[in-house]
Amino acid sequence: MSTIKERLQTLGLTLPKAAAPVANYVPFVRTGNLVVISGQICFGADGTIAAEHKGKVGGNVPAEAGKDAARLCALNILAQLEAAVGDLDRALVQCVRLGGFINAAPGFSAVAGVMNGASDLMVELLGDRGRHARSTVGVAELPLDAAVEVEALFEVR
Repeated sequence: MSTIKERLQTLGLTLPKAAAPVANYVPFVRTGNLVVISGQICFGADGTIAAEHKGKVGGNVPAEAGKDAARLCALNILAQLEAAVGDLDRALVQCVRLGGFINAAPGFSAVAGVMNGASDLMVELLGDRGRHARSTVGVAELPLDAAVEVEALFEVR
């Protein structure tokens, strides 16, 4: 069993099935030793977005629920990465960058704390390989009324 899988189990988590695109794009692109993961929204293990993860963070979605949604996005990112490379422990070199989009209520500016849900999970699961550069922005709307969407860039072998 891989170290990443063991860490997932310790946290009571499993990688979901890699989600199919919801529009005209591919879920990941591998070029050389880089894998770009398209934005992943906060689908749960059942492939749906829970009611508490739909809408505006800082409005009908509390910041803590937004942070949980970002964590789900990170799990979906890792599922896509596994689909791209197979064994994460053997292939993963580094999480290079995460980009976070927070469906923010007007005036809600604490988007960095929400995005920490994804960033913290990457470090919990990947250790130093999970430390990354990051951008986080508040946006007016996201697909399927998701509270959070996260995209990623990884270096792989």
